[in-house]
Order: sequence, then structure tokens, then C-alpha cells
Amino acid sequence: MEQSLGQDSVPGFGSFDKSRVLDVRPLRRLVPVFPSASSSSSFSTPQGAAPFVCASPAGPFPPGVSPFFPFFISAESQRPLEQNQQTPSGVGNQNTPFVFNNPISNAVPINSFRTPPSSTARGTPNQYTGTSNGDTTPSRRITRSRAQPQSQSGIAEEDGFNTSVTDGENTRKVGRSKGKFQSQKRTRGGQDINVALPDVDVDAIVDNILTSYTDTFRQADGNKESVGYALIFYDLLRRRITQLEEMKEKIPGASRTGRPDLRAGTLFMNKGIRTNTKRRIGAVPGVEVGDIFFFRMELCLVGLHAPTMGGIDYMGVKNSTEDEPLALSIVSSGGYEDSVEDANVLIYSGQGGNASNDNRNNREMKDQKLERGNLALEKSLHRANDVRVIRGLKDVSNPTGKVYVYDGLYKIHESWVDKGKSGCSVFKYKLVRLPGQPEAFTIWKSIEQWKVETTTTRVGLILPDLTSGAENLPVTLVNDVDGEKGPAHFTYISSLQYSKPVNLTESSAGCTCIGGCLPGNSNCSCIKKNGGFLPYTANGLLVNQTPLLHECGLSCQCPPNCRNRVSQGGLKIRLEVFKTKEKGWGLRSWDPIRAGSFLCEYAGQVLNISGVEELGGDYEDDYIFDATRTCEPLGVLPGDSTETPKVPFPLIISANTAGNVARFMNHSCSPNVFWQPVLRENKNESDLHIAFYAVGHIPPMTELTYDYGLIPHERKKVCLCGSVKCRGSFY
Repeated sequence: MEQSLGQDSVPGFGSFDKSRVLDVRPLRRLVPVFPSASSSSSFSTPQGAAPFVCASPAGPFPPGVSPFFPFFISAESQRPLEQNQQTPSGVGNQNTPFVFNNPISNAVPINSFRTPPSSTARGTPNQYTGTSNGDTTPSRRITRSRAQPQSQSGIAEEDGFNTSVTDGENTRKVGRSKGKFQSQKRTRGGQDINVALPDVDVDAIVDNILTSYTDTFRQADGNKESVGYALIFYDLLRRRITQLEEMKEKIPGASRTGRPDLRAGTLFMNKGIRTNTKRRIGAVPGVEVGDIFFFRMELCLVGLHAPTMGGIDYMGVKNSTEDEPLALSIVSSGGYEDSVEDANVLIYSGQGGNASNDNRNNREMKDQKLERGNLALEKSLHRANDVRVIRGLKDVSNPTGKVYVYDGLYKIHESWVDKGKSGCSVFKYKLVRLPGQPEAFTIWKSIEQWKVETTTTRVGLILPDLTSGAENLPVTLVNDVDGEKGPAHFTYISSLQYSKPVNLTESSAGCTCIGGCLPGNSNCSCIKKNGGFLPYTANGLLVNQTPLLHECGLSCQCPPNCRNRVSQGGLKIRLEVFKTKEKGWGLRSWDPIRAGSFLCEYAGQVLNISGVEELGGDYEDDYIFDATRTCEPLGVLPGDSTETPKVPFPLIISANTAGNVARFMNHSCSPNVFWQPVLRENKNESDLHIAFYAVGHIPPMTELTYDYGLIPHERKKVCLCGSVKCRGSFY
């Protein structure tokens, strides 16, 4: 600002520019001004000190007291204090201390002003009330039936939307972004940045999902397909909303709608985009033991655990005389004093009594009561019904986040009352895992041990690091199937190698975003090429699959940590090359993988068409990647572009003698990974790469596969993927 409002400056009547108020602080941060009339003062004023005074927000103001913005400044209040302050006889008395005796008749309500987000912290808390600022319509607050710390609510805070959870009425219309592109200007490091807010109708996106998959959702008994679609579309929508919200971050006055995970979940629930609507005891169709979730709302959408905040899910079941509550599922995420060390036994603490591990509000501790969820667990002990257990574990990629692992079915073996850390009575329940189920939590504990051991005794370990230090993270080589000591020799390289430059038909100067590309910056040439959007969220997740993704490159002025260089940072997850039973060598991860996460690129040597022809029989090698192949887009929402990948030239990569971990990824007709052409800005040269991203959430130790697609001129090979959608062959 070229000018600022000084302490003693008072704008004239009707001349106050509200846009100049850059920092509107809450009332609790204002320094109070107390009255000190001789007849009412309860304390003495130090000799020689000015008396405490109290001024109406609309004036008049004693000497040294500034106007209280953002209030309307009347012409009457602009008059000197001596002209407004009168004795009962109407005679001015300058010796009488000023007192608050004028009614506030023209103050503007605080709730009619919107405080701009802080320019220093991206994730400023923003309460989602479901109503517009100043709206007085009632809202329904989602409360916790088993109080847990906010950071353990299952809602990812790495997206920068760590806010209180308040939801409006279920019937309200949520999420519509109205209006055309709106251009705003903000400044970063003295550089003007134009931000274009797009016109995106989120409601229309949800309607397209429902229209395209009407028969898939709203099923009382779901299946793997409906569960998969519900989770994939939910996270695609959540990432899209996150992308839109991040464009509004530092724009004063831009309306924010709260946490994208809650908004996407509310839209899905209101529209009926969910599956397994029938509440049940035991296994949930389509949900497999070991499946992972990053949001509590996901548990609700697939029918695994209904409460979005509570730790115990139960329902009434008729017996011979009356209804009694039975527990359906529990979530153990560290909010209470649970014992989780044993992979097959869980000591679970009851709900209530404010007995959580993080009593942030300093609420009074009380003894827990045998009611609600506690009563349901007690009844399930006597009825011996199965209870689903979901364990909340620390997210290695986000210290404040949680990963929720479905650990299968348990039975309650005993219960007792114990004294908690607070000294109050807490119900305890011992749950034992049913035998014969696939491993889930056990795998996580094994991986934790592998990461800390310097000399592991793991069966089948061949090499602790296949890359010999070429990657940021080691890649283990394991064979616990047969005696083979490793794949055929090859040279490990971490990126693509061009034998000679490939010139572009149109030159590119790259972007000039010195501090890094910002969402919605219409001045950024790289963002323009991506349709006006930054393709990644703040935590590096790809928003959606596109025919061609443009990343910043050598010709750009942004730093290496720019948000538009995700595929250039090397491996970010712990990978492992392992021997499969039927398909040779494969690739899997030690870490849980979020939908949209970058996995790796396909490294190797770029071949031209003449080079491929010279290879002859070698062209049939498994380590050839042909970017002209076609396959069905996976990381897109209904209504988005489903064009096949667009590559500037026929890119063919050979990883036969030199490559990276991508050469070990096998084909599947139902893949959990998709490939994406990525073009990096490099002046007149084409710097094209092939990057791989996760379609959905992928549990640890799950094989990573992608669809090899169709290449008509190649011969068919027998497919051994084992998918229910298996085509029987691939190219």
C-alpha cells in the first residue's frame, strides 16, 4: 500500500475504503479501553497517568483513541470530543472523564465482514459451518460419540484444511461454484500474479457420476466393483475440490467452502453415491481385509463403519423380548488408551467420560457409563457376534494424518472396568482376531521392523538396495518363491536417456515463476498449457489423468521444489522388486500409497523408429515401452476428457540393458496404476517422459500393475493377471 491509515487519521464521512482493511482481527485480540470515572472506578489511576476511557465504536473518540474499524464513521462522530461530550445542563466540561453514554446506532455487524486468509500460513483454520458468512440459518454440528483428537479423525490435514467439523442440513445444496472466470491480482515477492478463478460446477460433476453409474451405486449389497468405483470417484472429486480451493487461498474475499473431504463426502451421501447401504454384522461385500483408507468418510461410503467421527458403530437387533444394541465395527486410532502392540489381540477402551488421550478442551473427566457403544460391545460379548476392526495408523507421508487399515473380523472375549490415566473408570474390551484371515496389521508391523533393522533376517532377501544408491530410497530385491538369485543383469538408471535431441515444432521459453508456480496464476505459461490449472495438489497428488501433462523443466525459472515438478524428484516411497509365483519378477511397495501419488517414471533408452526396426526380434522383449499404445483412461471423472495419450512424437523406450524399477511392473486387466505422458519445458527440445501414478489407494505389499494396452502390430501374449475382467491376453 502506498498510504496507510495512521493512528490519528480519521477518514471522512462516506470516504472509507473497506478494501484497505487488510488485517481484521478477532475481538479478543483488541486492547480494551476501560472507563475510569471517579464514581465508578474500582482501582486507582497512577498519578500523572492518563485515565482509562471507553469509546463507542461509532465515536466520539477522546484524544489518542483511534476509530474502531470496520465500523461506519458518521459525520457527527467526527466532531471533536469536546463538542459531543456534554453535561446534563448542556455545558461542556472538559475535566469530566469521557464515559460510554451513546448508543451504537450505526455499527456494521462483524459477521458481515470476511477476514482474508493469512498470507503467511497456508492452512489457516477455517470453520466450515455450511452457511454463508452472516447467514443465521440453523446448522447441524457433527459431534463425536467417541471423542478423538482432531488430528486422528481420519481426515487428512496435509491438504491444508484442518478445520472444525460443522455440517449444514443434509438437504442443502453444497459445492456449486458459480460465475465465469474471475480474475484477481495478488503479489508475491513484488511480482504481480493474476489469478483466474474457474467456473466449475461441482454439483454437475456429481450428477455425471450418478448418471453414468446408476446401477453401480445405491446397492444394499455391494461388490468389489462398486466399492472400487465409490472410493476412486470420491477421491477424484476430493482432489478436484482441493484444486479449486487452493486457487482461492490468498485471494482476499474469496469464498472458501471448508474441508474438501467433508464436502465431497456430503455430496456423495446426499446423492446416494455409496454402496453396502444395508447395515450388517460381519464381513462387508467388496471390502477386503487389508484395504486402506485415508478418510473416515470413505469408511462410511463403502458401508464398513458408519459414524464419520465416532469409534463404535452399532445397531439394534431384536431378541425374544426387546431390541438390544450389538457392535458392528470399531476404529482404534490412538484416541483412547488402547493396547495395540499384539497384531492379533486388541485391548479396546470404551467411549465417553472425556477419557481421550488428547483432552484439548480440558473437559471434566468422568466415569464411563454402560450405555450406547459400550453397552453394544457388552452385548456383543454375550452374543459372540463378529466385530469389524479398523486400525488407525500413522501416515508416514503426513505426521498429522492417519491411514485406516481394515484388519478383519474379531470376537470380544472379555470385558472389565479399569482406572484410566485420569483416575476415572474406563471400560476395557479384549478382542481376538479370527484365524484364517489374510494378514493386514501384521504386515505393517513386519515392515516397521524391516525399516529399522540394519541386518535383517528376512527370508528371501537378495539385495538390500537394487539401485546401488542411484535412487533417493533403497529398493530391496526379494525372492521367497524359488532359488533364482535375481533378474538378468542390467544397468540401473533413474531417468530417461535420449541418444539425440528431439526438436519441437514450436519453441517454448518456459515459465517465469521465480518463487514457484502458484495455483491459478494466469501469467504462468505452464499452467496455461495445463488448461489453467496446476495439475498437482499441494501434497503432490495428481488431480486427474490427462492426454498430456506439462511440467516445468530446464527452461523454467521456478525452483526445483516447484509444485509442478513432482515427477522429477525421484522415488518418494519404498519399493521392492520381488519374485512372483507365475509372472516372473514384480514390483510392490512397503508404504501405503494414496490415490494420485507419483510412483516412478519409466527409465530406459529412447529409440527412434529406425532403431526399433534394427532390433528385429528384440522388439518382442518385455522391456520395451511403446507410448503409442492405447488403453482405457482410469484416473478421470465421468464427463472429463477420455482422449488417448497425446505424445509429440512416437516415444519408444527400451529398458532391456538399462532401466529402473518400472521395468518390473507387470500387466493387469484391472490395474492399480496408470501411466501418463509428461512433457517438461526444455526450450526447443522435446523432453517427454512416462510417469506412473496410483489409480486408488494401494495397501503395502500389494503388487503394482498397469494395463499394457493395445498395440495392434504386436503378437498377443497369454495374460495371467487373474482379474475378473481379464481379457485373456495382452500385447
